Amino acid sequence: MSGLARFARNRGALIGLVLLVLLIAVALLGPSLYPTSPWRLVGRPFMAPFAMDRFPLGTDTLGRDIAAGLVHGARVSLLIGLVSTLVSLMIGVPVGALAGYLGGVADDLLMRFTEFFQTIPSFALAIVIVAILQPSLTSIVIAIAIVSWPPVARLVRGEVMSLRSREYVLAAVTVGQSTPRIILTQVLPNTVAPIVVMGSLMVASAILLESSLSFLGLGDPNLMTWGYMVGAGRTRLLDAWWISFLPGLAIFLTVLALNLVGEGLNDALNPRLARGRD
Repeated sequence: MSGLARFARNRGALIGLVLLVLLIAVALLGPSLYPTSPWRLVGRPFMAPFAMDRFPLGTDTLGRDIAAGLVHGARVSLLIGLVSTLVSLMIGVPVGALAGYLGGVADDLLMRFTEFFQTIPSFALAIVIVAILQPSLTSIVIAIAIVSWPPVARLVRGEVMSLRSREYVLAAVTVGQSTPRIILTQVLPNTVAPIVVMGSLMVASAILLESSLSFLGLGDPNLMTWGYMVGAGRTRLLDAWWISFLPGLAIFLTVLALNLVGEGLNDALNPRLARGRD
């Protein structure tokens, strides 16, 4: 059974894919749906959902349209999740590949360097980095990438160590190919599947981390984010629950969708796991 067929058989993965496609569509169509700034005061504060057709999801403590905030926040969350994950992979994959293939002293040095970052609590380190660099989109991406790359390095190292003694790798060594070429053309292409699966899960973790930073007031002050919206309504949970609940629900559905898609990709790209379930 092909990987695509295995993915299609996973109902959870299909549900996650549908949710993810809808989220991407909302993020892309955001400027058309709500061309004005989400910071704009458009009505009286604390307007409940569906009280007026103009504001289907109500307004917040300052009279800002919650629907506009959710739409614009989707773009920020996806952008930060994708970019920070790509930066993490750009750091973790080379480190893990070199450590796993070279072994010996190089492996020890690179893994000690990786473990140094793992000994520091990720969220605390992210807070320190953003506070030092000043809250902005760039500093948040850098902070999330720095705290996210060590697991990638360890995963790639393990995969490369299991591949470096394969026949095709030894044949490449025999014919005199250089180490960088062997890693790039013979080893790394065979580690794509676990990296893709881990990458999908890392996007979800990055969105959660960004939301947590924004909740604490460490988000980009020029961008409306879901985490900021949750934090802005936390003092009025009893009488204006929708202000925090709706962006919190958006975060939950996004992370759930990414995890479901990641599980489906794991089934589709891992033949051994797929054979065990078929």
